[in-house]
Amino acid sequence: MRQWLTTADNKKGTIVIVHSALDYHGRYELLIKFFNRSGFHVIMGDLPGQGLSTRRKGHIESFEEYINEVDKWVKQAYLLEPPVFVYGHSIGGLAVIRTLQKRQDLLIQGVILSSPSLELSKKPSKGIELFAKGLDKIKPSLLISTGLSIEDVTRNEEMYLIGREDAKYSAKISVHWYREVTNAMKLAFNEQDYFPYELPLLVLQAGDDQVVEKESTIQWFDRLASINKSYREFNGLYHELFNEPERKQVYRHILAFLQLNLEGSD
Repeated sequence: MRQWLTTADNKKGTIVIVHSALDYHGRYELLIKFFNRSGFHVIMGDLPGQGLSTRRKGHIESFEEYINEVDKWVKQAYLLEPPVFVYGHSIGGLAVIRTLQKRQDLLIQGVILSSPSLELSKKPSKGIELFAKGLDKIKPSLLISTGLSIEDVTRNEEMYLIGREDAKYSAKISVHWYREVTNAMKLAFNEQDYFPYELPLLVLQAGDDQVVEKESTIQWFDRLASINKSYREFNGLYHELFNEPERKQVYRHILAFLQLNLEGSD
């Protein structure tokens, strides 16, 4: 877990960023700098099996490991500078959803979900699914390729160069990781009633997402019994909204949400 402290005179709070799968904190530099410029400290770590974490890359024993990490980062953020907001991207968005469904005592001022993974675009065939189910019992840590490349997540050519040369960016997942994540997606829908209905929520969805099914994001959002939720879709943008060439328009929506809910905390 790392901290990036704002140098702004008017410190507004702390934001916890939860990254996606195949990912790690180093690919969020643009977003971190934006939050720091806006007066927020940032806390972020690498999820188990990703980046610089000690666990074998691409593998987890249980999705609960992600939930425990998010819980820990939020509590650390409160020690740094409240109020605390949480930004979860892709699988990180799913981890945030599941954390809030299971840990309703967490004190959070607002949540931003960026292209949350509630259903994957590239799903294996039923035959592969059955094979993976059997393989999970024999060799759960076996790594398989997702078939995703850096070009599938962003149109930012500068990020292409960084991603291709970065050994910490991995495109492989374990058989058991896949089964744990798909189960978490089902629970995100089945346990929607446990999501805090008063918690301010902003969902940002890439209009041309190559990784997750945006229709499932919309379905989850529409079903959510929340009194303070908003949805914004960005036409033509790829999965990593915060890295896209048009990211400034995304940042404007994020900042407006943060300012609105900071005023509500006074």
